[in-house]
Amino acid sequence: MVQGVATLGSRHQLDTEQEVTMPHRVDEGLAGTMKRVAASLKTAEIPFALGGSFAVYAHGGHSSDHDVDFLIREQDKEKALQELAKVGFQTEEPPEDWLVKVYEDNRMVDLIYRPVETPVTDETLADTERISVEAIYMPVLSATQLMIHKLLSYSQHHCDFAQGLPVARSLREQIDWARVRRETAKSPYAEAFLVLLDRLDVVALESDKGKG
Repeated sequence: MVQGVATLGSRHQLDTEQEVTMPHRVDEGLAGTMKRVAASLKTAEIPFALGGSFAVYAHGGHSSDHDVDFLIREQDKEKALQELAKVGFQTEEPPEDWLVKVYEDNRMVDLIYRPVETPVTDETLADTERISVEAIYMPVLSATQLMIHKLLSYSQHHCDFAQGLPVARSLREQIDWARVRRETAKSPYAEAFLVLLDRLDVVALESDKGKG
């Protein structure tokens, strides 16, 4: 069950469930589509976690992106597409081998099963918090994992630090920065971003005390 994944396995699970109201700037159409996808996945008992900018908003942070991302296991992608097609979503399996897509009135949702070249596993889906997002409780990827994914997405072809800065600033007290440094140590782009955070007095580079 999805709730079991979110509630029992979370490394950063809160003692009480959180109620979150999305910021006013979030597109209402996208928010509605996000809710319908989450509700369908929950009904079908497909384990998932909310990711991307809506996960940032759910944690109370800010993002320059406006996308709807869900993380699922690769073994569940066909079932997820079938269940969402049943409730009226258009489905697509693009040539990229790390996600599938669904659409509602031209609003796109990514179902990602291999973010940053790493398969989504039960452990990935356990690194969540159960948060009420627009009145629907769902597992939301932890702030730490969101930051790790953001930094590992940077490459020589895509390295826009302007997208990561609002996330780092707004969620810095919820992020385990020592873990971020460990899990992104092989990326020179992540290292450069962390140096920038230090220079901007967002997070001290030499701090290994965990969160903050």
